[in-house]
Amino acid sequence: MTVSATATAVAHPAVEPERATRDTRPLRLITCGSVDDGKSTLIGRLLWDTKAVKEDQAATLARDSSGKQNDLGLPDFALLLDGLQAEREQGITIDVAYRYFSTDRRSFIVADTPGHEQYTRNMATGASTADLAVLLVDARAGLLEQTRRHATIATLMGIRQFVLAVNKIDLIGYDRARFEEITHEFKELALSLGVKQVTAIPLSALKGENVVYDGRAAMPWYDGPTLVETLEKATTRSNQTVGFRLPVQRVSRPGESFRGYQGTVAGGAVKPGDSVTILPSGMVANVKQIVTFDLVRNAAVAGDAITLVLDRQVDVSRGDMIVSIDSQPMTGRKFDAQMVALQAEGIEPGKRYWLKSGSRRQRVSVQPASQLDLKTGKWDKAERLPMNGIGKVHLVFDEQAIFDTYGENRTTGAFILIDPDSHNTVAGGMITGRSSEIGGIHKDDERVILSLPADLADKLMATELFANRRHDVDVRHTSAGRAAEVLSDLDR
Repeated sequence: MTVSATATAVAHPAVEPERATRDTRPLRLITCGSVDDGKSTLIGRLLWDTKAVKEDQAATLARDSSGKQNDLGLPDFALLLDGLQAEREQGITIDVAYRYFSTDRRSFIVADTPGHEQYTRNMATGASTADLAVLLVDARAGLLEQTRRHATIATLMGIRQFVLAVNKIDLIGYDRARFEEITHEFKELALSLGVKQVTAIPLSALKGENVVYDGRAAMPWYDGPTLVETLEKATTRSNQTVGFRLPVQRVSRPGESFRGYQGTVAGGAVKPGDSVTILPSGMVANVKQIVTFDLVRNAAVAGDAITLVLDRQVDVSRGDMIVSIDSQPMTGRKFDAQMVALQAEGIEPGKRYWLKSGSRRQRVSVQPASQLDLKTGKWDKAERLPMNGIGKVHLVFDEQAIFDTYGENRTTGAFILIDPDSHNTVAGGMITGRSSEIGGIHKDDERVILSLPADLADKLMATELFANRRHDVDVRHTSAGRAAEVLSDLDR
């Protein structure tokens, strides 16, 4: 069965690109935007025209589309994504649907996210792992409040690559002026959000114009790339911007002679012989061995599930983090964050929640500071955060917390808030606070923090000065080389 036969009658294949090396890294993307802008139809069209729809799926689609064919005789592509009964009955997307497709150049993982405001939490879930966002806009309606909300949430989740898909361009007679008007308006919004990489594409998801095949016949004024061409050239985000991070999920002790610390590497890389620090205790050890389920490894990188064996006995438990000695995350009890409220009750000021990040769960109180006005783009002072509100907040922990900023590492900089009474997830957020201290002695609330080489810190803690104040001091170990750099900077 040739699933794209009908499609080629509407849109013509793009010029065959020059041969390029296939990118082995899959691109994760989301489609977002307001309700009825055509997100599910667009992804269905992508799957159809890239021949990702198998014959049995095509037969099912034809059967389920009975009586729903459009004027072109094409099936309802949205049914390839909307699998829940409630979605099909209401003609809307409720949950996030993930699908896979590939071209000669690359493979893709695409998430179809809901457009309705009440399902904003599901859109935020899809955005949290995406490298790129395809933001759909109905050419007739232009940018709506929900369009702005989705663009803002995607930006807060760290997405810096946007494709503005001006859909249903055929319904306005392929009006170039209207396309340029919407593009200009969105690029102004993007700049206000700190996003500079925007590719605007006029397309018809239904007809397949400028999706996989170009739409030059209908839009001779557009000479830019198709959606697929844009996706093939997009870049993936990496957790290599920080040093080694291993959130400990489990301590493995199958026998007296073996003790390993299991988890998935959340950033950087590690190899046997590397010096590491265990947080929050600050203890230092060297990596003795890296073990996986079937072999001993010479190295591990972000995304690898490993068991780390250290060269000495140290106190490590679930929720701790093993990190590079020269590149450590922030520790402390107060952090700034941005979050999206996901439940009807919103975020109450001063209420104590459970904050979960990776394998850690800690008590925290939240103080909203400001809320984003989606109509003006300004941050207004706010005492609480209502449902779907996007806000800046202050987090105060009962005990030491460990974070990178979300911009540096999406895994160690993201969190969810859980209501201790209902056990519902009430917010999702990302850490924005960045430690301003580079070394030496400084004060954090009522505690003194030392950033010193391990041997010097141990000697200092053994002196009479700190003998009776050990519980008032946190020690952050750094290497002698890093300490020398700090002292050199201070000398200047």
